[in-house]
Amino acid sequence: MRSETSSGVSQSTAVAPTPATLAQVRSRPSVQLTPGTALALVGGGTAVVLVVGAVLVSMLLAVAITGASVAFCALVVRSLINSGTKHR
Repeated sequence: MRSETSSGVSQSTAVAPTPATLAQVRSRPSVQLTPGTALALVGGGTAVVLVVGAVLVSMLLAVAITGASVAFCALVVRSLINSGTKHR
């Protein structure tokens, strides 16, 4: 608060906070979890787990298909090389 003296100079006076105002300042807002919010969180978490799982399984399948393709190509190339040396 500011008060002016008779000379026109303003002086500031400090007001000590009461315990009630200190309690209001120090208290933090709490998160309230309603049943609907909990259900939404569980549903969202389940969706994330399913999507990540599907991505990982598809990557594993891609690696397996690539490995099988490379193995098949190696067999074909080996067969071509062996058949070329037998006919000479």
